[in-house]
Amino acid sequence: MSNSGKKLRFKVTVIGDGRVGKTSLIKKFTLGTFEMDYVETMGAQFSKYDKEINGDNVRLLFWDIAGQRDFDFLRPSFYRESNASIIVYSLEENQLGTRSFEHIVDWYQDIKRFCGDIPTVLFANKIDLIDEAILEHSKIQEVVNKNNFIGYYVTSAKTGQGVYQAFNAIIEELYYKSKAI
Repeated sequence: MSNSGKKLRFKVTVIGDGRVGKTSLIKKFTLGTFEMDYVETMGAQFSKYDKEINGDNVRLLFWDIAGQRDFDFLRPSFYRESNASIIVYSLEENQLGTRSFEHIVDWYQDIKRFCGDIPTVLFANKIDLIDEAILEHSKIQEVVNKNNFIGYYVTSAKTGQGVYQAFNAIIEELYYKSKAI
C-alpha cells in the first residue's frame, strides 16, 4: 500500500445466526481459504483487510459476531462504532436456512438499535448447497427493499462464488461515502 493517500479505517460487523458461514466468508475473502470443519465462534473474532482505492489506504476491521443466543449479552459492546454491517443467512433447504432467513430482520433491528442507520448488506450464503435455478430472488429483494439494505449478494464461502464482489461492494460503499463528507 502506498503512503501518499488518505488512511481510512472502517469497522464492519458481520452478523447472523450460528452456522450460516460468517467466519468462513471472512476467511475466504481475507485469506482465500475455506475449512470444511465447523468451529463455533466464541464471542467475536476480528480480521483485518487492507485495500488501496484511488491512492487511499483503506483498512477494514471485520468483527465476526457469534450468532448463538448465549452471546446476546455481549453484542451491544461488539456493535459499538460500526460503520457498516453484513447480515449473513443460509440458503440451505432445512431448518437452519429457514430460521436464518426469518431472523434477518431481528439482526437488522439489533444493528439499528445500537448503531443507528449504517449501510447494511445481505449475504445469501451457501449457494453451492442448493439448485440456484430455484432461488427466489424476489423474496430476498423484498427483505432488502423493506429494510433499505444496500443490496444482497448470493455467496458461497466454499467455492468463492460472489464473495469478492459482495465484500468489495461494502468496501466501496464505505469508501465513496467517506469521500463525499
